[in-house]
Amino acid sequence: MAELIRTNDLALISAVEGLFQEADIPYHVADRHNAVLEGTLNFLQMRILVPDDRETEARELLTEAELGEWLRR
Repeated sequence: MAELIRTNDLALISAVEGLFQEADIPYHVADRHNAVLEGTLNFLQMRILVPDDRETEARELLTEAELGEWLRR
């Protein structure tokens, strides 16, 4: 799995989930429950993961949706 985004921004997570669902790209939001329990502390953030073979497609989709600034390198 490739990590694309790490954030506690629930609006961003929701937007990315919607894009991936529409594009039929499988994804996983890791640490969702732990991050919610810890609140807005930045040391424990949610991570959006996609399968390695779909990473390029997912990155292109997020860049086209003007969310490229959130992508991890």
